[in-house]
Amino acid sequence: MKKPGKGISILLLALIGYVFYIFYSTGYFRTVENAFAGTIVQKVKLPGVEDMQISYADDFMLLSSDNRASRRDGNPKQGHLYYLDLTKPSFEPIQLTTDLKMPFFPHGISMVRTVDHVYRVFAVNHVGDKHSIEVFDFHDRKLTHIRTLEDESMISPNDIVALDGERFYFTNDHGFTKGLGKLGEEYLGWAASNVVYYDGQSYREVADGIAYANGINLDRERGLMFVASPRDFLVKVFDVTANGALEFIEDVACGTGVDNIEFAPDGKLWIGCHPSLLAFTAYAKGNAPIAPSEIITIDYKSKGDYVIETVFLDDGAHMSAATVATVYTDYIFVGNVMDDHFLILKQE
Repeated sequence: MKKPGKGISILLLALIGYVFYIFYSTGYFRTVENAFAGTIVQKVKLPGVEDMQISYADDFMLLSSDNRASRRDGNPKQGHLYYLDLTKPSFEPIQLTTDLKMPFFPHGISMVRTVDHVYRVFAVNHVGDKHSIEVFDFHDRKLTHIRTLEDESMISPNDIVALDGERFYFTNDHGFTKGLGKLGEEYLGWAASNVVYYDGQSYREVADGIAYANGINLDRERGLMFVASPRDFLVKVFDVTANGALEFIEDVACGTGVDNIEFAPDGKLWIGCHPSLLAFTAYAKGNAPIAPSEIITIDYKSKGDYVIETVFLDDGAHMSAATVATVYTDYIFVGNVMDDHFLILKQE
């Protein structure tokens, strides 16, 4: 019997290397040990609070909620936006989209104050394979639907950040929505997703070659755009030009699957993260009961000058698959993909 040829041996080594790369690059070998210098104040029963936005000027928060676990299991339930009065310690969410007549399964959200106490709100909406951005006005605790925006550039929209009442950026977390292309993006780390800019009249791609472009947010004072790439475990930093284009500055390696990005009043970035992407995938598909969560902060000074800190790390026992974290005074609010509750933490 002939021994396996040299070519077969090389092929087997390449296959082993490929499998190891997938496990290593998605955080599979990382040990998750629970750590938080503070207390868990409350577990608020509200499913799939994937994104959160705080108005520090008017002391409230908007929440994006979609029961993805129920939808995954073939029982879709209408999603909603909620209001949270941050001045009341009960922290009880109030449903805003009570009379919405269309299917609504919100994902990323963004709001911007247009005049005193009036906000323009943008929400990414997924209805089957159809994607849109829903535009609302929010005033006096009332949300009014203004219009639906659709465009072929909305391949797989994930998160959004508004410049004003008309202009915004959004991320597509995939360049391909099926087949080998999607498989390559999710497991090989093929960087095929992008960022799209809407100037109020037309859409155009302003950044590409990103591995699973996810959270996006703008430092308005410095004109810096931050885009999360969870598949590459990094945050990409761009300069925003006068015409809306994004000029790449650098990648900030985070060592975890970064998701949505929020800013604290002191300018630090707060990011909900997935320490193990394979654990997250198993959880999201219903094949595992929990998935780990992490919160990190980035104190970004300038190119090459930043400090990353882990604030909260949990194996999933308290909440699975964190996607967003934002702060108000000494409270930390943490949302997720499809757990049945979100967390309110208090820092020491």
